[in-house]
Amino acid sequence: MNLHKKDYTQFIKRAAQRLGFDHCGIAEAVELTEDAKRLEVWINKGMHGTMQYMENHFDLRIDPRKLVPGAKSVITVLLNYFPAQQQQSMAPKIAKYAFGNDYHEVIRCKLKTLLQEIKDNIGEINGRGFVDSAPVLERSWAKKTGLGWIGKNGNLLNKQSGSFFFIATLITDLELEYDAPFAKDYCGTCTKCIDSCPTEAILPDKVVDGSKCISYFTIELKDALIPKAMEGKFDNWMFGCDVCQDVCPWNRFSKPNSEINFTPIPAILDFSVNEWEELTEESFKLIFRNSPLKRSKFKGIQRNLKFTTTTS
Repeated sequence: MNLHKKDYTQFIKRAAQRLGFDHCGIAEAVELTEDAKRLEVWINKGMHGTMQYMENHFDLRIDPRKLVPGAKSVITVLLNYFPAQQQQSMAPKIAKYAFGNDYHEVIRCKLKTLLQEIKDNIGEINGRGFVDSAPVLERSWAKKTGLGWIGKNGNLLNKQSGSFFFIATLITDLELEYDAPFAKDYCGTCTKCIDSCPTEAILPDKVVDGSKCISYFTIELKDALIPKAMEGKFDNWMFGCDVCQDVCPWNRFSKPNSEINFTPIPAILDFSVNEWEELTEESFKLIFRNSPLKRSKFKGIQRNLKFTTTTS
């Protein structure tokens, strides 16, 4: 098919929309020099805690051309995960992104289809999709592709839709038309996310100390015990935390997602504290076999539950 760069770009954005992505932006594949400096400082200060993988493949994180040889474009897509339903008020809290099926699988499938559609309609190109599982600075690319700005809580904020989005990237050697980076910051003087963080993990200048974040303790930390210094600070969060997003004024524009795979697992909405406590490992593996909760494993969920119910 004899298409020009503009036609390629329009085709890709239409295909992304057809596949259910809410936003799509494209940037030139270049080294992220400024982001590299910030990441290096963040790591040197130990704000990644025990997440050793953050130290690995530093050069790949900051340059997409080292992930995909000959890369010319970084296609960034957003997928809304804001749920229509909420948990019971007294239930152990679970971050909204984990209400349904594991987003890695859902988005990986969509990216694979998008890449195949590009190949079928444009020609044989080289490309790789990434979903939060490889050294890619997704939020930086989302800003660079014009999809929003980075808020004080470190999340990407979209003026029309808020921040309850998954971010994924498709790096390709296809040359495309590039979107202008998002230049403005609409957080203004608001500090709601900083003021509301239960563990004071959100610092000035859009720095989040990952080693103090509730999401880090309940998901990433693999130790048998959560530090005693965190007692009484978890506000009943058992898996992840949404406080900094829930208080953000821009999320008043959040609308329920339309992705069937993100339909909440009934147990997440309905389980009481007692039901969580009585859950067996066998039942956990069965009920949450397709859920992000399996990342913490049964023992991790038990540890988190015990910590939140005895110290909150």
